[in-house]
Amino acid sequence: MSYERVKEFFDQNGMEGRVTLQAHITDTVEHAAQQIGCEPAQIAKTMSFLTKEGPVLIVMAGDAKIQNAKYKAFFGQKASMIHGEEVEALIGHEPGGVCPFAVKEGVRVFLDVSLKRFTEVHAAAGSPQATIRLTIPELERYAGNPQWIDVCKDWEGCPQQ
Repeated sequence: MSYERVKEFFDQNGMEGRVTLQAHITDTVEHAAQQIGCEPAQIAKTMSFLTKEGPVLIVMAGDAKIQNAKYKAFFGQKASMIHGEEVEALIGHEPGGVCPFAVKEGVRVFLDVSLKRFTEVHAAAGSPQATIRLTIPELERYAGNPQWIDVCKDWEGCPQQ
């Protein structure tokens, strides 16, 4: 199960006890924020896409959405989300628990600039009930020092595009 892999990953990296199980499934940004007690924007949601080079994860603020023109300009193709039934096979985590930690080899991770306005965020941790609170430098470190990109819209502080 991917929750155990993520928990083990953090335990091995000196972050024991940071992965927590919520009482209820956190199937949406709003539900996760309610369970955790934070603003929806502070949820670091991880979206999975399929590119010509293989699967990618984009971690963005909970109030952000992919802007197709920005995505296409960066990746050179239209955004194509991975179908739910293929997510675990390609990424290593079940839908609802997708996170940038302990993913399958070859999965590239990107962080959207919509996250930079926060000191801390809350990310999924391998299952719809598991979460982890991280500072932005911790998110960068444990997600494998991914590239920062700007492919989202509709987040606070960003003009509508």
